[in-house]
Amino acid sequence: MIIEPSELKSARDRLVRVQGQIGGIVRMLDEGRDCTDLLNQLSAASTALTRAGFTIIATGMQHCGDDPEGSSNRAALEKAFMSLA
Repeated sequence: MIIEPSELKSARDRLVRVQGQIGGIVRMLDEGRDCTDLLNQLSAASTALTRAGFTIIATGMQHCGDDPEGSSNRAALEKAFMSLA
């Protein structure tokens, strides 16, 4: 199933922010920053990745009804959803 990029703009924007967060975390490691600060940033990045994944899956689920292969796509999306939970 192909989803129009415009429908996933919010997920893409979130992933771009996470990309910046990851770079910041690497810099924090290189600078020897406090482990609590590192863990807070890792937690925030992990949450953002999960939310982006849920957004992508939810958008895909909306398209399953319109897709001729809807049931097989739905099963794959449900499996992906469970891997995020």
